Amino acid sequence: MKRFVATARGRVQRVSYREHVYNETFERNISGYVMNLKNGEVEIVAEGSEEDLRDFINAINIIHRPIAVKSFTVRWEEATGEYADFEIVRGEIQEETFERMDYAGNVLHSMDIKFDRMLDKQDQSLQLQHTMLDKQDQSLQLQHTMLDKQDQSLQLQHTMLDKQDQSLQIARETKEEIVGLRSDTKKHLDDEFAEIRKELVSIKDALARAGIQV
Repeated sequence: MKRFVATARGRVQRVSYREHVYNETFERNISGYVMNLKNGEVEIVAEGSEEDLRDFINAINIIHRPIAVKSFTVRWEEATGEYADFEIVRGEIQEETFERMDYAGNVLHSMDIKFDRMLDKQDQSLQLQHTMLDKQDQSLQLQHTMLDKQDQSLQLQHTMLDKQDQSLQIARETKEEIVGLRSDTKKHLDDEFAEIRKELVSIKDALARAGIQV
């Protein structure tokens, strides 16, 4: 068994530091006491196994709002076994009352700070949601713009297809006219050549009757 006498300096009075020290002994086999000193420091005397005592020191040498241990000195001694359990040594009633009032004020202040932080986080969350909604609106607007352009593109394609259809129709009609013109021209030429042949035959016959050989 070992014993240490420690002095904690800093913001250790009127912040419920003694209650914190006391609570840290619950799961450790430690006896002794903790009490406020007149100079604003806190004294801790503890006995137990060295392992428990070192863990205990780590648990009470802390800076955790509203407690702020700025300096923690330890003097090791041999255990005396004079303490049956661990206790908080209380001071005068007025002093203890003021300490509890100060601690309650610190707790309320801490709650106010946490509440303000929660409100800030809520504001940030709402701002983020608004930003995301704005981006969604921009994305939807972009999609609508793209759809409009697709509609315009499809309309342009339909117009081009209509013009292609018209062009093909004109080409077919032109082809039919050319084929018809060729047929008419061939028939006219055939008729002309037939008339010419007839006239040549007539002339040849007339010449033959006149005794002229051609």
